[in-house]
Amino acid sequence: MKTQVCIIGGGPSGLMLSQLLHLKGIDTIVLERQSREYVLGRIRAGVLEHGFAELMREAQCGERMDREGEIHHGFHIAHGGRLDRIDLHKYSGGSSVVVYGQTELTRDLYEARDRMNGAVIHNAEDVQPHDLTGSRPHVTYRKGDEVVRIDCDFIIGADGFHGVSRKSIPRDVLREYEKVYPSGWLGLLSRTRPVWPELVYARHERGFALCSLRSQVLSRYYIQVPLSDSVEDWSDEAFWAELKRRLPAEVADKLETGPSIEKSIAPLRSFVAEPMRYGNLFLAGDAAHIVPPTGARGLNSAASDIYYLYHAMLRHYQDGDSTGLDQYSEKALARVWKAQRFSWWMTMLLHTFPDTIAYDRRLQDTELAYLFSSEAAQRSLAENYVGLPF
Repeated sequence: MKTQVCIIGGGPSGLMLSQLLHLKGIDTIVLERQSREYVLGRIRAGVLEHGFAELMREAQCGERMDREGEIHHGFHIAHGGRLDRIDLHKYSGGSSVVVYGQTELTRDLYEARDRMNGAVIHNAEDVQPHDLTGSRPHVTYRKGDEVVRIDCDFIIGADGFHGVSRKSIPRDVLREYEKVYPSGWLGLLSRTRPVWPELVYARHERGFALCSLRSQVLSRYYIQVPLSDSVEDWSDEAFWAELKRRLPAEVADKLETGPSIEKSIAPLRSFVAEPMRYGNLFLAGDAAHIVPPTGARGLNSAASDIYYLYHAMLRHYQDGDSTGLDQYSEKALARVWKAQRFSWWMTMLLHTFPDTIAYDRRLQDTELAYLFSSEAAQRSLAENYVGLPF
């Protein structure tokens, strides 16, 4: 098999790049280790920054997002019994975010690839990139007893934190930076009305909480838990009771509870791999960087990688100019580290960890008091939350 760009990973990053390039006449093949049903069964974030929404529209995949997604012009932070609002529209120059589940977004991208007869190969086992710095880059994978080879110009590693792509870069070339937090988020999805029209982030002495939503009939809630906890430790009743304890009364009193559709625990981790290019291999999304979900930067950071790769590939194939490819790692990492900073700041502002000392708690109180007394501080938060320019 031959193609111009072989993409390892059939999540939203890989699918979006494939769709964008296909629209410009650039051939791609997407390899995904899991089945489509498995990929669509993953419950992930649902807050899309302004630039991500624009990229979905450019990929001709934004119709349902625009019809069913919810535009939010702000969000709330609960602290010390107060409920204060960050006005994103006011402090970001008129921008906003779109609340639209990643599962639905991925479904839209799959359907777009189907309409265009895009090559997406599922259940591809033992995927391995080869000759990354040579003149004949290619990828092999196994389908049953058959080993298939795909010759290509470039390989995109969009196969997540545990994928093969990053591991294919020599250890003496790759630099990894990591911070592991001593807590996780226990998330519960329920077919209930959202407790509040906009997201509510809660800082509480018992731990962080978040009230989010997927639609007007589907809610997603989170509470901070020790990493030693498991989903089995938390019945639905225990979850709802603990969530209510961490919310101000005006929010908790409106909370509609119900059976969980899905529950899972996500560890909090910050991670960056450098460089994001090695020869003809380019890393994107979780393969290169992870953020705590606090600032809603994970999927959005992946989208910026795809934006840079897409435009670099266009310049290469349409104009014979490889400058964008040569500068990809440096440009992508500059934005990645800004997203890391923002996610770290939001995480440290709103969580109480086991080693948080009294001094740190007073600083958190002071930081929140300053935030809501300063338009400059709120402007900084808003411009990061809606997404820095690509």
